[in-house]
Amino acid sequence: MKEKQPSIYLNVIDHSVSKEKFQLLYNEELDLLETHPQPAEDDLDHYYESEDYISHTNTKRNTFEKVYHIIRGISLKRKVQLINSFHTSEKKLLDVGCGTGDFLLAAIKNGWQGVGVEPNVQARTLANQKTNNAVHESEFFFKLKPHSFDVITLWHVLEHIPNRDTYIKQLSHLLKPEGHLIIAVPNYKAYDARHYKNFWAAYDVPRHLWHFSKTSISKLFSTQGLRVIKTKPMWFDAFYVSLLSEKYKTGKMKIMNAFFIGLLSNLKGLLSKEYSSHIYVLKSSKS
Repeated sequence: MKEKQPSIYLNVIDHSVSKEKFQLLYNEELDLLETHPQPAEDDLDHYYESEDYISHTNTKRNTFEKVYHIIRGISLKRKVQLINSFHTSEKKLLDVGCGTGDFLLAAIKNGWQGVGVEPNVQARTLANQKTNNAVHESEFFFKLKPHSFDVITLWHVLEHIPNRDTYIKQLSHLLKPEGHLIIAVPNYKAYDARHYKNFWAAYDVPRHLWHFSKTSISKLFSTQGLRVIKTKPMWFDAFYVSLLSEKYKTGKMKIMNAFFIGLLSNLKGLLSKEYSSHIYVLKSSKS
C-alpha cells in the first residue's frame, strides 16, 4: 500500500527574520504539522539572528519586553511549583534548551541539582553567568549517563529540534524509572491559531520545525515507553502570541485586539481543552 503523502495545511511566512515563504504539511498519522522546507542544520542559526528573538536575551528596551519579563517571572514561579510537586529524594534536574537560564537558576535556588543544555552561544553565556557554569553545549546531552534525572524539562524547545526522534529516544534513556518529563509546546488547534491563521506567531517558521497537537505528543512519546499523565494550559501564551500575531497581521501592536482574542482563546479552551500552549507531564508507561 502506498504511503499517504502529507497535504498542505497552510502557507506561511517567516515574519520576524527572513521573510521567506514556507509550507506547513499535515502528517495525518501523527496529527502533526511539519515546516517545509526545513533548513539544513548548519543554516538554522541564521534564522535566530535577530535582536527581537527575546528568549535569547535579557533586554528590556520597550514596554513589550518589560511586560514579557514580568510575565516570565510569574511563569517561572509556576514552573518551579510544578517540579516541586513531584516527590523525589535527589532532585536531579536537566533543563534542555534553557535559554538565558532563568528557570534553571530558579530551580537551583529551590534545592534542585540542576544542569542545562543550550546551543545558542549568547544565551548560554548569560545562563552560565547566573548558574555558575551549569549550562553546556548541545553535545553534552548525548554524553549523559542513562537514568540520571528525576525531572527533565523542555520549555518551548521540542518544536525547534531537527533530530526530534533521536532526542525523544535520548530523553527516555536519561529519565529515571519514576522520573517526570515536562514538555511545553504551542498547540496549533487552539482558537488563536485558527483565528490568526498564517499570521499566528507561534508557527514561527522555520525556527519551529514541528507543530504539535495532543495526539502527536502522545504518539511520538509512546514509541519510547512514555505516557502523558497530565496536560496543563499555559494561560499567558494566548495573550503573548496574540499580541505578536496582531503585529504580523496589521503592522501594529493592537493591545486591545490581542487581549480580546487571547481571552476568547482561553475561554474557548475551557470547553475544548485546546489552549494556545500546553504543558505535558509524562512518565514511563511502566511506572
